Amino acid sequence: MLASTRRLLPALAIVLCSPVALDAQGTEGTKTPLQIEDYARWRSISGAAISPDGAWAAWSYGRIRGDDTLHVKAVEGAEARAVPYATAPLFSDDGRWVAYEIGHSFRDAESSEDDLPASAGLMEVATGETWSWENADDFGFSPGSTHFWVKKSQSDEDADHDGTDLILRRLATGSIELLGSVDEVDFDPEGRWLAWTVDAADQAGNGLYAMELATGVRRPLDQAAARYERLTWADEVDALAVLRGSTPDDMEERENTLVAVTDLASASATVATFEASDGLADGWVLSENGGLEWNDDGTVLFAGARPQAESPEEWPDSVLPLADVNVWHWADDRIQTAQQQSAARDRSRTWRVAAHVDEGRLVPLDEGRRLTVDVTPDGRWAVARDDEGYVSDWKPARADWYRVDTRTGARTTIVEGLERALGLSPLGTHWLYWKEGQIHAYAVDADRHVDLTSSAPVSFVDTEWDYFGERPPWGIGGYTADGEGVVLYDEHDLWLQPLDGGTATSLTDGWGAAGDVRLRIVPLDPEAETVDLDEAVVLRGFGKRSKQDGFLRLDDGRLETLTLEDLRYGAPRKAADADRILVTRQDWQTFPDLWVADGDFSSWTRVTEANPWQDEYLWGRRILFDYELADGTPLQGTLAIPETWESGQRLPMIVRFYEQYSQDLHAYPTPTYRHQPNFAGYVSRGYLLMQPDVHFRTRTTHSDMLEAIEAATQAVIDLGYADPDAIGL
Repeated sequence: MLASTRRLLPALAIVLCSPVALDAQGTEGTKTPLQIEDYARWRSISGAAISPDGAWAAWSYGRIRGDDTLHVKAVEGAEARAVPYATAPLFSDDGRWVAYEIGHSFRDAESSEDDLPASAGLMEVATGETWSWENADDFGFSPGSTHFWVKKSQSDEDADHDGTDLILRRLATGSIELLGSVDEVDFDPEGRWLAWTVDAADQAGNGLYAMELATGVRRPLDQAAARYERLTWADEVDALAVLRGSTPDDMEERENTLVAVTDLASASATVATFEASDGLADGWVLSENGGLEWNDDGTVLFAGARPQAESPEEWPDSVLPLADVNVWHWADDRIQTAQQQSAARDRSRTWRVAAHVDEGRLVPLDEGRRLTVDVTPDGRWAVARDDEGYVSDWKPARADWYRVDTRTGARTTIVEGLERALGLSPLGTHWLYWKEGQIHAYAVDADRHVDLTSSAPVSFVDTEWDYFGERPPWGIGGYTADGEGVVLYDEHDLWLQPLDGGTATSLTDGWGAAGDVRLRIVPLDPEAETVDLDEAVVLRGFGKRSKQDGFLRLDDGRLETLTLEDLRYGAPRKAADADRILVTRQDWQTFPDLWVADGDFSSWTRVTEANPWQDEYLWGRRILFDYELADGTPLQGTLAIPETWESGQRLPMIVRFYEQYSQDLHAYPTPTYRHQPNFAGYVSRGYLLMQPDVHFRTRTTHSDMLEAIEAATQAVIDLGYADPDAIGL
């Protein structure tokens, strides 16, 4: 063992300054060591996307202090397009179009004193024909992709209004419609309606408007000499809401009216309005700082409220300068630095209010207390978190939790002093929480608690948690589509836990535990709120000791391994309407290029080759090694070995440590300019790079790190790789 950090630290100078280490590199064939100036050659990939039909992939190549280029390429065949300076590709729902942001060259952006405005671009994928619009603040497609829109940026910094031009292009015909002085814009989920607010000079024509996209007919829904904000559609019904208001003289807060529009498809839409006097306490206002949220059937609308306040008097120039002083007080709930960090959030916080549309009344849900409120999808109940009395700078975060009746505002205590809440189910029928090592379900309607996991034949406690406080569960994989169960994770496997308290059953039959492979659900559909166990479910598998990575399929109780390899996969992106998946694969020697796989992960097509020049450089490899602490705790670490290493040769070694690093065995070391040593560069020039795992115990962080580093370093020395007199942290 190394005796102390004092023995390790002087060796750092040996590693970084020794000319022997650098001169000993040589070359292998035509390969050369990586130099700092070579880092600029490396391209990164951003914004990767696959078209809904799986036929096209899009991404941007970028370089450090270089220009971006958008690429759109056919998955099969050589057909490809490129757009200079473009990023952030977005495919239309039918896959016929791709939109993107067009920036500027790095040289122009760096030399400009001001931020240069971006443009919006549109490409017809089949032909490669493109269109662009300058000074674009935002852009996108309507749901269903019948239309493409571009919202222009405000060019006048001194303007007293935020409205700008909105360009609306009908994709089938190419016809363009221009809407003026548009502030906010949003489409209904079905793509039938476009709604927008107008914020014009002198508030001329300000209001809420809607257009039926199929006919192009426009309808004014509400008009006033006021600001309109927080435009929000309901998800399930034709309902639309917005706040309109103005700020009285000498007051801080805008006094808003809540406007709720329902039955939009009928000949005459129903417009309901709510004032603060419809249920708020005196001195409170409906606030644009809080978002709007509809319940499922459009009968309840949730908004934010906050107290009105007088504007502070301006400090006169004739008196002494205003003092800039931070006052610390021992009785404050939070220390001063924490208060400063959250000051802006605290000044704009709102309290939740339920607006009952058919009844015309407002119901405050949190009585002015410091509550965080989540509402059930049907709008009948809310679950509120109150941390008053528990705020601490050093204790675990705890809170009291309540069920709130959105009709009356009445609260019912759910649980007190809870450290870990797991949240509402997608249907809002159950609220899950973690207490005393078990997962509990609170049936919201029935006001009833059920201990879900005490009867389970396995523990759901995260035994690897090495932080202060109560150990959490391994996690939730999702709720079943029928609303009757929840998928729970243990260390390795998946369990189906009935929400009525029945005994959990293993979905993966212990396969993960048997092979020491951690199994987790892959969310291939980003819009899915539940897990449908009647359909095949794709799982991610990670070998905890082997570090293998891959995918498996759970179908009708059968688990099938699709791929499990010595590499690392990125997060897969499935084509919405095709059995194709866009994903990256990488290891120490392989850049994470884009590949397209079929649904079985058996047929692979390479899409990108970002950095073919890597073959010009000495690179090396990375291995996994095992070691133990004095008490027998088994740990792992990784060791990157130069390409020029020969058996029996001992090399200088850099040790990088923090918490856990062995899971990065197959991570690619992109050459880049950073605040820390570049791994690829040092290994290319002849250094070993070792990254050990650290096992932490409570309250002994520094000695735990030292123990792990010493044990790992000695293990590498014993393996015959490291020079014990040339090791640096």
